[in-house]
Amino acid sequence: MLQQRTLKTITRAVGVGLHSGQRVELTLRPAAPDTGIVFRRVDLPVPVDIPVRFDSVSDTRMASTISPGGDPGGPKVQTIEHLMSACCGLGLDNLYIDITADEVPILDGSSASFVFLLQSAGIQLQNAPKKFLRVKKAVEVREGEGARLMWARLEPFHGFKLSFQIEFNHPALDATGQQVVFDMGSGTYAREIARARTFGFTRDVEAMRSRGLTLGGSMDNAIVIDDYRVLNADGLRYDDEFAKHKILDAIGDLYVAGHTLLAAYSSFKGGHALNNKLLRQLLADAEAWELVSFADTAEAPRGFAELAPAW
Repeated sequence: MLQQRTLKTITRAVGVGLHSGQRVELTLRPAAPDTGIVFRRVDLPVPVDIPVRFDSVSDTRMASTISPGGDPGGPKVQTIEHLMSACCGLGLDNLYIDITADEVPILDGSSASFVFLLQSAGIQLQNAPKKFLRVKKAVEVREGEGARLMWARLEPFHGFKLSFQIEFNHPALDATGQQVVFDMGSGTYAREIARARTFGFTRDVEAMRSRGLTLGGSMDNAIVIDDYRVLNADGLRYDDEFAKHKILDAIGDLYVAGHTLLAAYSSFKGGHALNNKLLRQLLADAEAWELVSFADTAEAPRGFAELAPAW
C-alpha cells in the first residue's frame, strides 16, 4: 500500500513575512492520518484552525491566502504557497502548522528552507492509504486577449507533470529560460525546483509598499530586478530560476486541493489567481476528477512510492 506521510517529530522556524514584515514563528507538528494540512493561528485570543482546502483560499493577489471557509474578513494566513510546495514535494499529507502571525515567513524566498526543515524532522509513514486526486478530463481557464492572454490547463496523466512558460518582455528575464517542464516523479524536486526564489521589480516596490506589501522583502529573500538587470550580487541559482519559481508556486497553489494531483499541468503567464480558478473549475465538475489510492505500490506512478532523498 502507498501510505500517507507526516512528520516524525516537531520542528520550528522563525522569520519575517514578505508582505507584512512581521516576525513570525512556525511550529510544525505531526498529525493523524486523514487530517490534511491545517494551519493554526495560535496568536489569537482563541486559537483558530484553518484547514488547507481549495475553497479556503480567500485572496490570490501577490500570494495565496487562506481563511476559514474562504471568508476574506476572517482570520487568515498569507503566503502559504512555498511551504505548501515543499509539503507536496516531500509527499506530506498530514501536518499541523502553528503560526504566530498572519503570514508564513519568507525565509530565503524559495521552498528550500522548508524542505530542509521538514526533512530534518523526518518523514513518518502512516498506516493509511495515500489518496491522490486524479484528473479524468481536461480543464482549462483563460483570461485576457492578445498580449494580455494567460491560461492554465490540467489534463489526465499517470503522474504529476508541470510545464510553465513565462513572458515578461524584460531584458534580464528574457535572457533566461522561458519555459520549464518538471516531472514530480523524478525525485529531484529538492535539487531542481525548491531553490528557485521569488522575484520582484524595483519599479514596483514603492507602489507595493504604499499598499502595505513587500514590507519584509530584501535581496536576502528575493531576486530583485531593475529595468535592465538582476541586482543580487550572487546572481541566479538556476539559468531558468524565474520560470522554475513559477513551477514552485504552481505546485503549492495546486496542493491546496488537499491531495497530490495525478495530472499534467501547463500554464502560460499564469499565477496564484489563475491556479486557484483552475482548481475550482476542476472540482466543480464531479465527472472531471476522482480520489484514488494504490494498494499495490507497483501500480503507482513512477517515483511516488519512494521517500524524497535527504539533502
